[in-house]
Amino acid sequence: MMQVHPSGYYAWLQRPQSLRTIDDQRLTGIITEAWQESGGVYDYRKINDDLRDMGEQCGKHRVARLMRFAGLRSQTGYRRRRGFYGGKATVTAPNHLARQFNVDTPNQVWVTDISVPQQAA
Repeated sequence: MMQVHPSGYYAWLQRPQSLRTIDDQRLTGIITEAWQESGGVYDYRKINDDLRDMGEQCGKHRVARLMRFAGLRSQTGYRRRRGFYGGKATVTAPNHLARQFNVDTPNQVWVTDISVPQQAA
């Protein structure tokens, strides 16, 4: 298919990994650990800042590439949006008084005021 001789393919398999590949594997482990410590929230910029704080020397684009290959993504859109999300309807107490505040005998109707008291000046 790719017109590669079998001996060339097997020679390629036996070739040792490059220093860059070995360093990428090491950095991927560190990046994965830092990403998990953040709870899966950090993106490549903050991971890059964490790596620099640890003393690692690498660029942000390399961190982004390694995160993409490892399947690590930052958490986006985790804030709850405004609006109605369903649930139980509020229970309203029945209005037995029907705004008839004048009563004949004591202890028939109890009324309270829940407004905020004004402070004296």
